[in-house]
Amino acid sequence: MKWTSLNDLREKYLSFFESKGHLRLPSYPLIPQGDKSLLLINSGMAPMKKFFTGEVEPPRTRVTTCQKCIRTPDIDRVGITARHGTYFEMLGNFSFGDYFKREAIEWSWEFLTKVLEIPAELLHPSVYENDNEAYAIWRDEIGVPADHIKKLGKEDNFWEHGTGPCGPCSEIYFDRGEKYGCGSPDCGPGCDCDRFMEIWNNVFSQFDNDGHGNYTELAQKNIDTGMGLERLACVMQGVDNMFEVDSIRKILDRVVEISGKKYGENHKDDISIRVITDHIRSATFMICDGVTPSNEGRGYVLRRILRRAARHGKLLGITTAFLTDLCDTVIEENVAGYPELESKADYIKKVISIEEERFDATIDAGLSILSNIIRASVKEGADAISGEEAFKLYDTFGFPLDLTREIAQESSLKIDEEEFASLMQAQRERARAARSNISGWSEASKSALEGMPKTEFTGYTDYRSKAKIIAILAGDEPVDTVSEGDCTVILDRTPFYGEGGGQVGDSGTIYADGILLNVTDTKKTDGVYLHLCTVVSGTVSVGDTVTADILDTRRDSIKRNHSACHLLQAALRRVLGNHVEQAGSYVDESRVRFDFSHYEAVSRDQLDEVEAIVNAAILVDNKITTEETDIESAKKLGAMALFGEKYGSVVRVVRMGNFSCELCGGTHAESTGQLGLFKIVSESSVAAGVRRIEGVTGLGVLELLAEREKLISDTAHELKAANITDLPSRAAHLNAELAEAKRKIDELNSAVASSKLAEVEESTIDVGSVKLICADLGDVSLDTARSLSDKLKSKFDSGVIVFAIHNEAKINFIASCGSDAVKAGAHAGNLLREVSAITGGRGGGRPDSATSGGRDAGKISDALAAAPEILRGMLK
Repeated sequence: MKWTSLNDLREKYLSFFESKGHLRLPSYPLIPQGDKSLLLINSGMAPMKKFFTGEVEPPRTRVTTCQKCIRTPDIDRVGITARHGTYFEMLGNFSFGDYFKREAIEWSWEFLTKVLEIPAELLHPSVYENDNEAYAIWRDEIGVPADHIKKLGKEDNFWEHGTGPCGPCSEIYFDRGEKYGCGSPDCGPGCDCDRFMEIWNNVFSQFDNDGHGNYTELAQKNIDTGMGLERLACVMQGVDNMFEVDSIRKILDRVVEISGKKYGENHKDDISIRVITDHIRSATFMICDGVTPSNEGRGYVLRRILRRAARHGKLLGITTAFLTDLCDTVIEENVAGYPELESKADYIKKVISIEEERFDATIDAGLSILSNIIRASVKEGADAISGEEAFKLYDTFGFPLDLTREIAQESSLKIDEEEFASLMQAQRERARAARSNISGWSEASKSALEGMPKTEFTGYTDYRSKAKIIAILAGDEPVDTVSEGDCTVILDRTPFYGEGGGQVGDSGTIYADGILLNVTDTKKTDGVYLHLCTVVSGTVSVGDTVTADILDTRRDSIKRNHSACHLLQAALRRVLGNHVEQAGSYVDESRVRFDFSHYEAVSRDQLDEVEAIVNAAILVDNKITTEETDIESAKKLGAMALFGEKYGSVVRVVRMGNFSCELCGGTHAESTGQLGLFKIVSESSVAAGVRRIEGVTGLGVLELLAEREKLISDTAHELKAANITDLPSRAAHLNAELAEAKRKIDELNSAVASSKLAEVEESTIDVGSVKLICADLGDVSLDTARSLSDKLKSKFDSGVIVFAIHNEAKINFIASCGSDAVKAGAHAGNLLREVSAITGGRGGGRPDSATSGGRDAGKISDALAAAPEILRGMLK
């Protein structure tokens, strides 16, 4: 039995099973692929589930892997004991309907005793108490003495998880010696003491469990083998725990070097040293596999791990950022097995650095506040910290609940976690609402953004800025480089305004030597600015230094319109009253749209007055100033706030002389005079109690004037006016001509109706106590039909008239009922509803008068023929 490094053990195992016909697969990513039941891969078998279930055909019936795994249920115990860790590697050999117990047992024994040369007398297999087959293989074929084989019950040696495939297992224990034992004569495999360490587990998946205690043999039997690499290394290196294993110990020694502490001298220091050693391993591999710090899901697990490590660094007296330094050691010790660590090293360290810096900026203040809370709670005799206080620490200082709980427990205090959960849920709902503002943005992309550092916005003063690319999204996934097509670029700083506050995002270019991206739009969410780009030339990569350059002419137009929005609100409040409140806005380079609370349409005179007030404020050329202050100071300045909006501790006040003062995060002109001119384009209703005004400024006014001038010129031409000044008189003349034509048409309709009166009257029939007149009038106007109906109704108080009129374009029915007919139960609207339905139409109306439409002209006769019976059914 020779000392063997962890990296060599991994390679020996994988090579051994390759020699047995197994396909060596690389470790699957820690983010489960197509399995929503897990946040993170937590076993060697987890990525293989799809092969065991038959959902996916395996690449070969024999597979071997060394799988990266994360488990955090016992994270609070990590460091306190040397046994617990969040990151580990699981060696595995799998058979999907190929070999079974005999080969699995033979090869496990061969690897341990022949390849690793572990003395056979130190190895003790265990089997399920009813698995006589496995027992016989160990005793009769492998030659293990019976007193070295332990039969254990279902709790220890039978693997099952609910319904489905299950089976007995056979574990192999290593005897560490009497000094680790409990002294009991019954001490052996399965004992709770530290003497016998399980190092190998062969799971024989041979039954199907129906969930009611009934087990049937599987047609295809499988092998699932698991062996912890770190645990095996402990055996091969003769050390007591994973923190003493060579590659892990080198990380631990680096923690000791940075902190200036000595491992093994102080119990509390040892806890912190082990916490940091374990957590930096987990964080490095998680980030490499695409996990980013966030407040939910696997991102929260990563954030919790990183911040727990940072806090324990503080406990060791480390006052500077140190986690990226440790990351270098993790990569160096693991790159042999995971070469992707080297290629992604800069990205991994960047994510860790950003998270550490963010937490470092608040941890001291947070720890101080938490210490005060704990002291006050202890002094008052309380046994718990309120959920509100814990949430404030989380929300303001980034303290995960677990960290607050851990620190509180050191003073025997609990947390009101129910109250914390309630506050957390409310925050999640707010965050979801904020993310939904990114129109068309997929859930996968939103998830990829979680944990990104906030972007520094330089666009209040600069149109062009040097910046570094910190992330690129192509489709829904983060990528390192992109050379064609559309992508989303995230910079550490940018002059591009991200859509928000009613203002559209900027467009422009991002460029460097050999690189050019067209930025078509800019969004933002949770402080991260998203540049929606199309690659024009070159290959752009994360880490590139670039120039971000906005389209200045477009930005200037947007600024003018945004400033006009403020002036418009102030003017509306002067003209209409102080009840006017902003209900929404939209500002782009072409127009300003302002929605406001008001109970009626704004009159033409009022609009003219508002427009005149805004233009007067423009001509005064007041300087537009901005300042950042707290919300209370802003209110004292008279700044208007958006109703119902949540503001942070620092707000931005935009003032335009003494005319306008508002809270606003948008971009604005330097002075009101830069707006040039303001013109209202339209006023309309949006909803009950909400009106909308659209307007233009600057060059937009000239464009509007040009459009309207052309419209007037074209209208003059069509009306045959000599020039545009003749339009009023020419329009009046045409109106007079139209009025005269309409009068003559009405006379003709009346004459036509009179001529048809006698003909239609002849179709009168008695239906009960009323008289029904039905007729198909063909292609006559609706006015003619109504005129004829009115004449007949005036003649018969008990009359019910139904007419059909139609042409190639449409079908209509009209009906009317005399007063006596209505009293008798006739209802014009209900009658037409059924009549028109026969032709595929619908409609209705009042009891005395109604109209409806139809679709199938071929059924008009059927519809009219049905009228008598429909009417008869109505009568009393």
